[in-house]
Parts: sequence; C-alpha cells; structure tokens
Amino acid sequence: MPNRTTPSPLDPTSRPAVSTTAHPRPHPHASGPDLLRGPAPILVTSVLWGTTGTVASFAPAGASPVAVGAAGLVLGGLLLLLSSRGARTLPRHCTRAERRLLALGAVAVVGYPLSFYPAVARSGVAVSTVVALGSAPVFTGLLAWLTGQARPTARWGLATAAAVLGCAVLVLGPDLASGTAPVDLPGVALATVSGLSYAVYTLVGGRLIAHGHASGAVLGTMFGAAALLVLPVLLGSGFAWLATPRGAAVVLHLAVITTFLAYRLFGYGLRRTSAQVATTLTLAEPAVAAVLGVVVLGERLPWVSWCGLVVLAVALAFLVVPARSSRARR
Repeated sequence: MPNRTTPSPLDPTSRPAVSTTAHPRPHPHASGPDLLRGPAPILVTSVLWGTTGTVASFAPAGASPVAVGAAGLVLGGLLLLLSSRGARTLPRHCTRAERRLLALGAVAVVGYPLSFYPAVARSGVAVSTVVALGSAPVFTGLLAWLTGQARPTARWGLATAAAVLGCAVLVLGPDLASGTAPVDLPGVALATVSGLSYAVYTLVGGRLIAHGHASGAVLGTMFGAAALLVLPVLLGSGFAWLATPRGAAVVLHLAVITTFLAYRLFGYGLRRTSAQVATTLTLAEPAVAAVLGVVVLGERLPWVSWCGLVVLAVALAFLVVPARSSRARR
C-alpha cells in the first residue's frame, strides 16, 4: 500500500531476522498519531463498518446472521489476500515467531464473527455492540501493556472511558428510555469474546507492521487465512440465498466495502496510530450506525441517545487533537 512517509517493506533476502524479543525498529507512530494518515483512515473505516447493520438488515429471510457474516468474511478475506502485494508470500519472509503471530491473528479474525453474531442472537444488537466494541479498547490496552508494546497513557484512559460511556448511552438509549434493558449472560460472554478477538488481531497487525512488513500484506495474509478457516461455517449454514439478487448485493457490500476497503484503510491507519488508539477510535462505528438507522430506516432515537452521541464525539476529538497539538508545540 503506498505510503510516502513510511519506508517500503525491507528486502527479505537482505533483512536480518527479527524476533519478538529483540527491539524492533521505532514504530512510525512513536511520536504521536498523524491526523491525516493515522486517525483519519481509522475514522473512515468506522464509517464503513457502521453501514454493516443497515445493509445486513436487507438480507433475504432465509439467511442466518452467522451465514451472512461468514459469507462477507470469505469473499472479503480472499479479496484482501489476492489484491495485497506480498500477502501470499509473506509467511516465507517472516521469522518463526512472526508466523505464529500471523496464525494467531487469523484465528482471532475468525473468532470475531463466530462469537459476535451468536451474541446478537441472544442479547440483541444494542447490548452486543456495546459489550464488544466497549471491551475491545480495554483488552487492547491491557494486552499491549502485558506484552510490553506500550503502556496506556492517562489521556488515552480518560478518552476511552468517556467514549465507552457515550457509546453505551447512545446504543442503549432506547432501552434506557423505556426502562427495559434485557441482559443475557451467555450472550454478554460471547460479545466479550468478540471484543477480545478484535483486540488481538489489531495488536497482531500493529506489531507486524511495526516490524517493517507492509500493512496490506499483513492484513491480506491474516484475512485470507481466516476466509479459508471460516469457509466450512458458510457451507454448513447454507448459502442458497446467495443466488438471489438481494443476497448477492448484501454480501458484495459486506465483502468489498466493510471488509476489503475498510481493512485496507485500517491497516494504513495502523502504520501511524497505535492499536490502543485505533480500537478506541472505532467506537465511532455505533454512531454511524445510529445515524444511518434514523436517516435510512426511519428509526427514532430518544434524547438520551443523542446525549451519548455528543459525549462520544467529544471523547474521540479529545483523543486525537491534543496529541497533534502537543507535537506541533514540540
């Protein structure tokens, strides 16, 4: 993927072996995120992801949520694998430790849809979205700290806490307004697993990119492997609905827009944004989904949801703008 400010992947024939215990070269975002090349692509990714629920609601009646998610991942993952330069040969150019990271990332990619969609079936879209996206930044910060990648800052912690609060109030607003907020413990547990899966493959991708590998190749390899792993799930859950015009249109959108294009942008943003900041910024996804629900589907949001939207927006702005301002002063 083109990047004028980042060196191209080093030639594997001349690059010395890199291990996860050695000190990798300085990460491109070590001095703070670049607004246009870091947070901006991540936020655009969140906008694209925010269309998922609205588009998936148009799937044919015979398509289960798991089948829809699996179909989007299979096609989108293969597109990423085939279109990303160096993705098919990346494992050969990695150290043994890096290949283990790639395998872990692929399993984590598969884990997200296989845990999130069953969580939605048990706990509903609102609760599952809040738990999955709200827990992901927390898991990312803790895992990055435990693995020695980065120690969470106070500013990140404050912004993340406010963003999670705003996201919860935004998404759960209708239930809070009506006094009903059903909670299914197995569903919440599944949503938590999906948040952990998202955190893991984001950290793995950021770690491999920091080692000098191209972002497109890293995500293409992980998602291509994940597509092959999840293919049996699609075959077992039924795919006759894919032959209908509506089913094909839905899967094409999920594959091309919310998987292929979104993760190309996500990988580009990870080159100049830490995994912790990236997972927090993607809390903008529920805001996009809520606005689309109002504009496209004619849904109505209570005032408490709009308050949550304001809190979320302020928290994300606080996370991005101060880092840019402090770097300009330096």
